[in-house]
Amino acid sequence: MKLERHPPVVTSLKPSNHPYLNGAWTPLHEEVDAEDLDVIEGTIPHDIDGIYFRNTENQVHQPLGRHHPFDADAMIHQISFQAGRASYRNRFVRTRCFQAEQEAGASLWGGLADPAGTSQRPGYGAHGGLKDNASTDVVVHAGKLLSTFYQCGEAYAIDPQTLEDLGIAPWGPIDGVSAHCKVDEATGELLFFNYSKHPPYMHYGVVGVDGKLKSYIPIPLPGPRLPHDMAFSDRYSILNDLPVFWDPKLLERGVHAVRFFKDMPSRFGVVPRHGGPDDIQWFEAAPCYILHFLNAYEEGDELILDGYFQEDPTPPPLTGSVEGHEHMMAYLDMHSFRSRLHRWRFNLKTGETIEQRLGEDTVEFGMMNARYAGKPYRYAYSVSAKPGWFLFDTFVKHDLQAGTSETVKLPDGVYASEAPFAPRIGAVDEDDGYIVSFLIDENRGTSECVLIDAKNFAAGPVCRIALPHKLSSGTHAVWADRAFIETGRVAA
Repeated sequence: MKLERHPPVVTSLKPSNHPYLNGAWTPLHEEVDAEDLDVIEGTIPHDIDGIYFRNTENQVHQPLGRHHPFDADAMIHQISFQAGRASYRNRFVRTRCFQAEQEAGASLWGGLADPAGTSQRPGYGAHGGLKDNASTDVVVHAGKLLSTFYQCGEAYAIDPQTLEDLGIAPWGPIDGVSAHCKVDEATGELLFFNYSKHPPYMHYGVVGVDGKLKSYIPIPLPGPRLPHDMAFSDRYSILNDLPVFWDPKLLERGVHAVRFFKDMPSRFGVVPRHGGPDDIQWFEAAPCYILHFLNAYEEGDELILDGYFQEDPTPPPLTGSVEGHEHMMAYLDMHSFRSRLHRWRFNLKTGETIEQRLGEDTVEFGMMNARYAGKPYRYAYSVSAKPGWFLFDTFVKHDLQAGTSETVKLPDGVYASEAPFAPRIGAVDEDDGYIVSFLIDENRGTSECVLIDAKNFAAGPVCRIALPHKLSSGTHAVWADRAFIETGRVAA
C-alpha cells in the first residue's frame, strides 16, 4: 500500500465516553490517499469497474451541548476498483459550517438534542437552528458527487475521482435539498425534495443530466412534516406526509418534539415526474413512519412501492443503554422502532391502497441494483443491526419473487456500512454482481472493504481489502460504475 497523508484539520475535540464519540463512532480526522491496497483474503475481481462512496459522521470540535451522531461533520470515503486493483482516499466535505468552525477553532452550532439558543450563530435547514454538515447521504449525478443533509441543507458538489471540493450545486433552492435525492440512471435525471416550517411545507424538483433545474413545484401539506425519503417509477415520483412530526403546540414555543399521531393515516403523494401541483394524487395507508424506501414500479393500473414500515416510530427509552442517552439510542435502534420490509400498492384509477408485509425480520437501509430503479425488480439487499447502537452486523439478500432471504452475519465487534450493489461488467442478470461495504473491526481497531458475490451470497466475502485507518460509522453509501460517472447515465 502506497500512502500519502494530508495536513490535519483543526480540532478541539476531547476524549469522551459518549456512545457516539467512541468505539465504532470514534471520529476520524485523518485525510489520506492510498494506492495498491493490500488484500487480506481472496482476490480483487477484475469484472467490476467503478467506485464505492461512503458518507460518515466525524465530530471535529467539542460539542456545545449534548451530541447526537447526526450533528457530526461529513467525511466522504471512496474505494475505486479497476482491472483487479483498488485505491482509496477520504476527505471532509468543506461545507460553509465546517469552514467557519475551522476558522473559529471550536463548535459554533448546537445539535439535534440541544435546546433552542445553544448555537452561537443562526442555523440552517428545516429545523432552523442546526449546522448544515452534509453528512447524511451521497449520490452521483451529472459527473459529480453530491453530499447532502437530511434536514435540508445545501447540496455540496465533489469531484468523484479526486474528492476535490467543487462548491455548492447551483440548482439548489432557497429551502435547501433534503438527503435522499434519487438518480434515475436510465435518464440521468436527479429527483429531489425539501421540507420546511413554512407553507407549502414541501417542494419537489427535477434536475437534468446537464445539471440544470428542469422543474420545481410546491407540494402543499397541512403543516410542518418530517419526510426523510422519496421514491420514483418510470413515470411517477412518490412523496409522503407521515403522522410522525413535530408537536404543533410545542413548536409554537420553539420546541422541536417529535410525536407519533397514531390516529392519522400515512399519506403518499404521487405526481408525474414532470407534473405540477394540480397533478398530485394522494393515497392513504396505515399510520407509520418510513425512514427509507427501496424501489417503486408500475404494474397495470397500480403503482407498487417497497420500503421499511416502522411499527413504533417513537419508542420508549432504551433500558440498559448508556446513562443520559437512553432515548437517543432508542431512536437509533431499528429493533426499538421495529422496521419491517413492506409493500404498498396504489391503484391510480380507483385511489385504493393495498398493503402487504414482505417479511418479519428487523431490517433497514435497503439497496438494490440501481439499473432496475423505477422498474420491476426481484432482489433487494438490507442490513440488520446490533440492538441499541445503529451499528450494522448482518447483510440480508431478499428474493422478493420467491419470498426468501439469505444472510451473512459478521463476527462480534465487526460492523458494516450500507452495502450497494455493483454490477459485473457485461452483467445480464439482476443479481450478477457484488455487494460492496466497508467494515469497522473494533476487535483489531481496523477497517476493511469486503465484496460479496450476490449470486453466491451466503458464502460471504470473496475478498477482504485493508483500508489505511479505522473509519467512523455513519449512514449512507452509493456505488457508481465508471462509465456512469463519466457519461451521467447508463447505456440502454
